[in-house]
Amino acid sequence: MAEYENFSTNQLLGELRRRVRCAEKQDKINSILVGPPGSGKGTASPRLKADYCLCHLSTGDMLRAAVTAGTDMGKKAKAVMESGGLVSDDIVVGIIRDNIKSPACAKGFILDGFPRTLKQAEKLDELLAEKGEKIHTVVDLQCDDEKLVERITGRRIHKASGRSYHIKFAPPKVEGKDDITGEPLMQRNDDNEATLRPRLKAFHEQTKPVLAHYKTQGIVTNVNAMQDMKQVYADICKAYGPQV
Repeated sequence: MAEYENFSTNQLLGELRRRVRCAEKQDKINSILVGPPGSGKGTASPRLKADYCLCHLSTGDMLRAAVTAGTDMGKKAKAVMESGGLVSDDIVVGIIRDNIKSPACAKGFILDGFPRTLKQAEKLDELLAEKGEKIHTVVDLQCDDEKLVERITGRRIHKASGRSYHIKFAPPKVEGKDDITGEPLMQRNDDNEATLRPRLKAFHEQTKPVLAHYKTQGIVTNVNAMQDMKQVYADICKAYGPQV
């Protein structure tokens, strides 16, 4: 457990107490974080995961993990990707189905990067209905597109954990190093303005019907993601309720 090697005794005890509270937690929260690139999903997700005992399901990470593990869905995804095709909704939903069965998701999940279309949202609803479950909350992180450029170009990522930093707005304690492990941070290849513009355009076109779908269920919370990150997280937590 390399992530805990640099923890002090008090930090380890605190993590143990958190896990005990998680084991005793009765309610379940199935949630979706919606927001354009740079809106703060990567910063909020690890905190929500810890504070609410949830698993964080990022579609890109899940696809790569399924391919690496050689699961049935992973093999199907690998075949499609190697042929240059786009992974179908059915395969992605199948990978999500596999993941939400895990003990880590027993208290609920945070979906990041899915659903991107109305069809995907409907398939997700069908999957959860089979289990007698549903999406409980959808948080829409709203940003000014022009302001996102500064956020994107300054973003740095700890690849192993998904922890996200920003050289100006949320810098690590030591420049270029992850706060927990001390490992190097990286900048994604597509974190540049030229790549961002078409991604933002596609995001808005695709997610508008997804948000409309969940608004009819009364479960969407709008959050101004251009605020200070502490306030953004506080506003997100209002949608999730009391922490453990």
